[in-house]
Amino acid sequence: MQPVNTVSYLLQHIAAVLHRQSDQVLLERLGIGMSQFRILVMLQASPGISQRKLGDSLGQTEASISRQIKLLQEKGLCASRTDPAERRKHLAAPTTKGLKITEAAREVLASYHAPMLDPLTDKQRRALQETLHHLHDYSCAPGRPGGCDHPFDLLDLYNAQTASGTKS
Repeated sequence: MQPVNTVSYLLQHIAAVLHRQSDQVLLERLGIGMSQFRILVMLQASPGISQRKLGDSLGQTEASISRQIKLLQEKGLCASRTDPAERRKHLAAPTTKGLKITEAAREVLASYHAPMLDPLTDKQRRALQETLHHLHDYSCAPGRPGGCDHPFDLLDLYNAQTASGTKS
């Protein structure tokens, strides 16, 4: 069997292509990249999260996170402070402008990817969401290398898509 014909290869390929396309569209329309968007999303969900924890959750090095946060600060999209309890620890949170850009980025990505998802029926969407949920749970199970510690709730996913105007 050719690697192109395996489910794992196709998932990795699609993820990489979608990431590149999303990065490009966000850069063109909002002036932020996908890495910065992902950081802003995490900062919105967990204001004050440490850069180390952020890096672990996003699969990036602490140095990469630090560099991206500095860029976000220069754009006025996040603020960072030293943790008074642990002076070597830096805590970051999105600014009001950062929250607005994060919401705009969600809308840009939903609109950009809509032509790919719109042809799916409600039943196909639910099946895809359930499958991706299962794959996420397996891939990010406690103890799995590179896994995240944030569960995805299908009801939250449905509500987010309904709010953004995409059907599920």
